[in-house]
Amino acid sequence: MTHQKPEILRTSIVAESRLFKIESVALRFSNGVERTYERMKGGGYGAVMMVPIDADDNLILIREYAVGTENYELGFPKGAIDKDETALTAANRELMEEVGVGAKKLTLLKEVNLAPSYFSARMQIYLAQDLYPESCEGDEPEPLEIIKWPLARANELLDNDEITESRAICALLLALKQLDK
Repeated sequence: MTHQKPEILRTSIVAESRLFKIESVALRFSNGVERTYERMKGGGYGAVMMVPIDADDNLILIREYAVGTENYELGFPKGAIDKDETALTAANRELMEEVGVGAKKLTLLKEVNLAPSYFSARMQIYLAQDLYPESCEGDEPEPLEIIKWPLARANELLDNDEITESRAICALLLALKQLDK
C-alpha cells in the first residue's frame, strides 16, 4: 500500500525556549481527515554518536550527568554537529573533547531518529576505530568519567541499569552487528 503524505495546512510556533521550539502542525490526510499535531521543531545541524573501540578491543563509554533522568548515565560519546562542520568532523571533535582520542576510521552505522512522531532531530551513529591520543577543550560542566568495557563482554551492557538511553543501546547493537559479534 502506497501512502500519500498529508498536506500541511499551517504551522506555527506555540512555545519556545533557549534550546527548543514547539511547533503546531495542522495536516489534511488523503482521506480528508484533518488533525493538528505538536512537534519539537528541529534546529541545528544534527548530531553524532560514536562507539569507540580501542586497540585492546575495549568499548569506550562515558558516564555523565543527565538532567532529564536526574542521574549519571553510562553511554557513548555524542554531540551536536556545528555549523559548517561535517558529521565526520563533528564525530572526531566530540571524541577528542569527551574521550581524549581521535579516530582514523569512522564507519557510519546508521542515521536514527528519536521519537519521530514528536522530534525531527536526526543522529548519525559511527563505529570509531584506529584510535589515537588527541584532545581538545569541550563544553562539559565537569570532567566525564571514561569507562573501558571489554568488547567480549559487550552483551552484558544490555543488562546494565546505568545504560538506559535508547540511542546508546541501538548504537551498541549496530556496532556488534557491524563487527559480527
